[in-house]
Amino acid sequence: MRKLGLIKKWELLSPYRKLIVGFLIAIFIGTTLLKLPFSLKENQNISMLDSLFTIVSAICVTGLSVVDVSQVFTPIGQLIVLFFIQLGGLGVMTVSIIVFLLVGEKMSFETRELLKEERNSNSNGGITNFIKHLLLIVFIIELLGAFILTYAFSKYYSIKVSIFYGLFHSISAFCNAGFSLFTNNLENFKYDKLISLTISLLIIFGGIGFVTINSLFIVKKKKIRDLSLTSKLALIVTFFLLFIGTILFFGFEYTNSSTLKNMNFFDKVLNSFFQSVTLRTAGFNTVPLSNIRPATIFISYIFMFIGASPGSTGGGIKTTTFGILIFYALGILKRKEHIEVFKRRIDWELMNKALAIVVISVFYVIIIITIILSIENFSIDKVIYEVVSAFSTTGLSLGITAELGEISKLLIIITMFIGRLGPMTVALAFTNNKKSLIKYPKEDILIG
Repeated sequence: MRKLGLIKKWELLSPYRKLIVGFLIAIFIGTTLLKLPFSLKENQNISMLDSLFTIVSAICVTGLSVVDVSQVFTPIGQLIVLFFIQLGGLGVMTVSIIVFLLVGEKMSFETRELLKEERNSNSNGGITNFIKHLLLIVFIIELLGAFILTYAFSKYYSIKVSIFYGLFHSISAFCNAGFSLFTNNLENFKYDKLISLTISLLIIFGGIGFVTINSLFIVKKKKIRDLSLTSKLALIVTFFLLFIGTILFFGFEYTNSSTLKNMNFFDKVLNSFFQSVTLRTAGFNTVPLSNIRPATIFISYIFMFIGASPGSTGGGIKTTTFGILIFYALGILKRKEHIEVFKRRIDWELMNKALAIVVISVFYVIIIITIILSIENFSIDKVIYEVVSAFSTTGLSLGITAELGEISKLLIIITMFIGRLGPMTVALAFTNNKKSLIKYPKEDILIG
């Protein structure tokens, strides 16, 4: 009877709440597994909070860590972290539904709605085909990335170790997780072009979104104009941000002896490009970030906050949200009646959603920053960097993650969770989703 009661309660939950519950169950299982003896190296022990932090960071594909994954966890523990990175990259509900499909279960309308919310899609049609394409795309890209990285790592390690490193970093990069099995992340490989470019491409493919990748495959024999509006906007904003990010990092850090100064011109460009790629949601670094210049820190806030594209493995407010806001501003300046993107009219409801995402995100980030500043002794730039990095599931840090107090760690955990699911999804899970039928009298307010 109790089991039937739980099933009934589950059925009554909205898709948003089911999504949250699914992630919470996975987090509980992962946290428990990381505390077991087979996950920890001899004489190593971590608190339940640090285990929770690690798993949330993995399943939310963030990369922030309060422990050194390479030193604390056994190969089994590292594989557990890797499994939850992959689970978070694909999506908890997506993986659960794949299992149901494999055992012959049919997909209900409610299940399609769940997938639609998790993948941030506009429609729940063609979900089965989408999942098949998604799995095929992920498998091919991650396997190819693992093969190339194995070859690259074999110059430094045995073939057995190289295979493990290749697989781990390929999945971590494609899922935009930023977890590394090296104490100083990828700083030892800043001059290795093959590793840097492979990781960069994996991050880009994971960050542009499954919908966009799928669209590229569909129109491979046609012209770029046949891409969906979402894919066009995601690609254009992504490459614009990559280009601008590379130029700015290169310019600001060119004479910084802690980052680029001692490199030749090509290596400066390569590392600037790598940091531009990883800055938005991935969390890897080839240069030490603790001494980057204030201007670089400031632009990092903006790029991290924007994040990756919808339906991807990354976080942030998303490239398309940012793109729509730019077109909206241009439309206002040109006194246009509607928002126009590539000769297409955008519905005002979508614009309202974009503005809501930004407003909710900004307010949430400000609140968390204020609380952490009030209880910690770190400089404001480091705290802002940490919070924005967690919210955007980027995973980059200026070196304060492990030194945070318990309350601050919990706040960062919650921030990573909200950042992965999306602020709108979490907000809608705790609000009444019914449309109000009441219309009040209209009155203007002076603004600007």
